[in-house]
Amino acid sequence: MSLERLQKVLARVGYGSRRACEELIAAGRVTVNGEVAALGRQVDTATDRVTVDGVPVGVLPGLVYYLLNKPAGVVTTASDPQGRRTVLDLVPDEPRVFPVGRLDAATEGLILLTNDGDLAQRVSHPSHGVDKEYLAEVAGVPSPGDIRRLRDGIDLEDGRTAPAKVSAVAPNLLRITIHEGRNHQVRRMLEATGHPVVRLVRTRIGTVTDRTLRPGSWRELGPSEVLELSKAASRRPRTTRRRDTRAARAASPPPRPSQ
Repeated sequence: MSLERLQKVLARVGYGSRRACEELIAAGRVTVNGEVAALGRQVDTATDRVTVDGVPVGVLPGLVYYLLNKPAGVVTTASDPQGRRTVLDLVPDEPRVFPVGRLDAATEGLILLTNDGDLAQRVSHPSHGVDKEYLAEVAGVPSPGDIRRLRDGIDLEDGRTAPAKVSAVAPNLLRITIHEGRNHQVRRMLEATGHPVVRLVRTRIGTVTDRTLRPGSWRELGPSEVLELSKAASRRPRTTRRRDTRAARAASPPPRPSQ
């Protein structure tokens, strides 16, 4: 067992100075294994679960968080039987990391790689509603009606999509933000509108973005970026969808005649 003072651990992962972390603890905002922590508390970073304001904190030493700008043609797997480059070929070999979610081979843009399994699960699971933003160059020019369909939800073979945030950047270029993360979801949504994808680039994951990161390059996330991403992945799960009022009216019984 390797014990460390709680304020030292919190300072190491980016919650400020040790004095600031002591104030967090004194204010009752920190828990260890579900119990409010007291000043002087020591934690086993290998087994104890620490939260600040309900947000889980990755306290295990050696956790790393890489942001990679994936080029087209690189696959999001540990190895590829066809011999193509993988995202793991573009980041350091040690410590061993894994990609958070997937981008298909043709899709470019930002992807996270980490050895923090808890954060990876929360970022990638659709129930936590972490936004993923894309720029999509499409065939043809989507009409206002096409954009409205994307915003309302598209019927796909695996069910209706949740409403997306969509805006037109140029006649054939859309900015689309989703939080579900189904297989090839953005491509299938646009195909359903009659405007298949020509080029697709992911530009943001939750609160994380970087317009200066060149294709094939990576960098480590800073402590503040990890904290903000963890907060974004700890919000209440999204369970509601925009109500289709026309369908609701059609399903409801007609009003009874007045007596």
